[in-house]
Amino acid sequence: MSMYRALQCRLDEDLSSLTHFLRARGVAHRITEERGRQVIWTRNEADAAIVRGLYTQGVPEPVADSTTAAPRRPPRLAWQRMARLIPVTLLVLLVTAVVALITGLGSNIQTVVLFTFTPVTPAGYIAAAPDMDQWWRLVAPMFLHFGWLHLAFNALWYWELGRRIELRSGGWWLLGLTLLFAVISNTAQWLFGGPALFGGLSGVLYGLLGYCWLYQTLAPNVHFDLPRGVVVMMLGWLVLCLSGVVTMLGFGAIANAAHVGGLVIGSLCGAIAGGLQRMR
Repeated sequence: MSMYRALQCRLDEDLSSLTHFLRARGVAHRITEERGRQVIWTRNEADAAIVRGLYTQGVPEPVADSTTAAPRRPPRLAWQRMARLIPVTLLVLLVTAVVALITGLGSNIQTVVLFTFTPVTPAGYIAAAPDMDQWWRLVAPMFLHFGWLHLAFNALWYWELGRRIELRSGGWWLLGLTLLFAVISNTAQWLFGGPALFGGLSGVLYGLLGYCWLYQTLAPNVHFDLPRGVVVMMLGWLVLCLSGVVTMLGFGAIANAAHVGGLVIGSLCGAIAGGLQRMR
């Protein structure tokens, strides 16, 4: 169903009185957050005009009963609104930041070994195969980052892609996709790269990118409408990494198998979910 962008305003602006008035008048609408702004969507242009008019002229004050005047609720802070709308996105970023802190961005080997895909042997070497009793290692490498640039790049892209999926499909869906993409991308890197130290959210990010890309192709919606340049840039970066140019420029070893594995499983999930949505 097509949605119309009625207006956008600051993220910390309280729209509760406006939304209550619209609901009371039967004006269907939805509020999302994009690039640090609140956006109100409606089903048609006529409702969008109503929203803009009320926002400009102000919402009429309700006639209050003099005997039972309800107390005015304080406006929600921006972080409270975000915590309510995208809790899983914020939780993943918080855990990533904590792991970056306790591992010293990969410099504290004593804590880094807690998040490797395969455990460390008593002799101090990374084991050749995973230990299924330590099941958390299947996803743990996604929280490992090696440097501020690595952390900032991945965190920004998880914020951009993760919140889109969470706003569209809910937190449990995003959590399930994140864990699935982590397991597949980490396993792919272990299978093709061998028992070695690797980590980062990038495998999950390529999974989320593929999911949004294929879903949007089959069942367009306002949340997954990524700029074409974003997809081209991410795919171009993947090709550069596969070519070996990025490693030769001194950016370190790249977990190419994790990127490709994440993109493949993400695209597959996006094609299935988008196809089912299109059938509805």
